[in-house]
Amino acid sequence: MFEAVAFLVIGLVFLVWSADKLVFGAAALARNFGISPLVIGMTILAMGSSAPEMMVSATAALDGKTDTAVGNVLGSNIANIALILGITALIKPLSISSDVLRRELPLMIGVTLIAGAILWDGHLGFYEGILLFVLFAAFILTMLYISRKEKAKDKADALLEEQESEVPEGVNNLKAAAWVVIGLIVLPIAADTLVDSAVEIARELGMSDLVIGLTIIAVGTSLPELAASLAGVMKGEDDMAVGNIIGSNVFNILAVMGIPGILNPSFLSEFAMGRDFWVMLAISLLLVVMALGKSRSINRIEGGILFTLFIAYQGYLIVNMTA
Repeated sequence: MFEAVAFLVIGLVFLVWSADKLVFGAAALARNFGISPLVIGMTILAMGSSAPEMMVSATAALDGKTDTAVGNVLGSNIANIALILGITALIKPLSISSDVLRRELPLMIGVTLIAGAILWDGHLGFYEGILLFVLFAAFILTMLYISRKEKAKDKADALLEEQESEVPEGVNNLKAAAWVVIGLIVLPIAADTLVDSAVEIARELGMSDLVIGLTIIAVGTSLPELAASLAGVMKGEDDMAVGNIIGSNVFNILAVMGIPGILNPSFLSEFAMGRDFWVMLAISLLLVVMALGKSRSINRIEGGILFTLFIAYQGYLIVNMTA
């Protein structure tokens, strides 16, 4: 058991580190090849924080643990809002000024409802996985279109400016390519280590595959989003902090949940739809109410509510760990 926990921690550390280096290298290469910072910010950087979830989902699916893969998606989305934005807002109230962000929020709810429609029959199929990837491509193209329209306005959008500022510059191609290669090598090894150790811990504790995905793995793979949101707040980039979460949640559903559908179509635990989807939807709607309210901000009280809800949900899962 102790050995499994140690390997879990090691796997998490290298998973987060390798994902960060992979995204850094890919973004630097893209900039060096003349791709605009706007496109890089809306694609490579925006998807980067979901890289751990994608790799863990693929690994779990190939190991026949589709419940774990889907639990990772649902749990990560819940953690992104309730844990990460909760902690971030407790540290500093989040002001939302971006028009792009206000358009992304309803899109996030729409994508969440699509997840519910797919999970409704308790089965994640191959063609549903394909559909999710097609919708993912459509979402990226839609956001690029919206972003270009906002960019053409006289007044620059706060979120777009913050995203562009995060694109690395002055990195030579050799160094950037080296980080891409290192990331591509370490990321799958770290994901495999994480999933194997998590499964062993689950067996020891009597946890179901779904619960291990909703708890330990979900929180672990959300660490990049936590780091990005906290960094954004420290630099006064509130829109970036919230935007990272919204983008990650959309990517998790459309890209990450599509992976197990394609690699290992399976019937799922009844609790994925009957319990955890509704928690994800409720938390997502709560974020929309907070973010699009009159104050257009998430204050410390609201952050405290989100964080309390996360602790209560995780506590419930641990008490009912076999479900």
